[in-house]
Amino acid sequence: MGAGMSVIAVVGPTAAGKSALGIALAHALDGEVVNADSMQLYRGMDIGTAKLAPAEREGVPHHVLDIWDVTEAASVAAYQELARAAVDGVRARGRVPILVGGSGLYVRAVLEEFEFPGTDAALRAELEAALEAGGPAPLYERLHAADPAAAARILPTNGRRIVRALEVIALTGAPFTASLPADPKPHYDAVQLGVDRPDLATRVAERVDVMFAAGLVAETAALAERGLRQGRTASRALGYQQVLAHLAGACTEAQAREETVRATRRFVRRQRTWFRRDPRIEWLDATRPDLVEAALAVAG
Repeated sequence: MGAGMSVIAVVGPTAAGKSALGIALAHALDGEVVNADSMQLYRGMDIGTAKLAPAEREGVPHHVLDIWDVTEAASVAAYQELARAAVDGVRARGRVPILVGGSGLYVRAVLEEFEFPGTDAALRAELEAALEAGGPAPLYERLHAADPAAAARILPTNGRRIVRALEVIALTGAPFTASLPADPKPHYDAVQLGVDRPDLATRVAERVDVMFAAGLVAETAALAERGLRQGRTASRALGYQQVLAHLAGACTEAQAREETVRATRRFVRRQRTWFRRDPRIEWLDATRPDLVEAALAVAG
């Protein structure tokens, strides 16, 4: 565990108000923000990820944003290295690192001691080819036979995660779930604040409307020119996936917006399930008027 100052993590579901609280805490504690939203790592994916524009960051330095091209597949191991370097840099400057984001695995990758199994190009290519040829269903069956616990935690349609799970099982000879420690050791001394709110379903719909009004369709079209459809991770991002379907003529813009709302609400349920399992997270209602004071009291 790193000595000295804590890392403060602000976690919770999409649209709960993490970014605003992160900035308020940074002002109060002389802190800097380290991003833990997997889709904000992509350059040009701004509107659909609710990435704060530089002017909205209120002078607070933000780290680990805009590092990958949309054609790159996400790598939690690569993110772990970049985010820890950023956290260590903030601490070296005598400031407080504030880790902000709703990607549960990315948060754990920074805060806890766990090593990611490597990758094998030939094995990965073989699994990708099988996915391309037969879709995710046969691979999901293989995963279910090899590691039912992992299969239960991965959507049967999420080909990328199924491929990664099968790759890890083949490389380590152990279940994929074994690579996530049940009793994790902390890498940093951390305080984890969870923000949620009772009106989130409405907030999600409002946020999606704002994104479409702000030009999500044009942003997606521009990213498609830069290879968004080929990006295994980025092309599946909430909002972008639905707008790509609209641009391909599969649905109207209104249908894409409705489906984005539905998909985001489903994602919120999965985020809640993930974060609520962790007893170390202190939950705060983001609608309370004294939210910042309450967060500072928990952060000590």
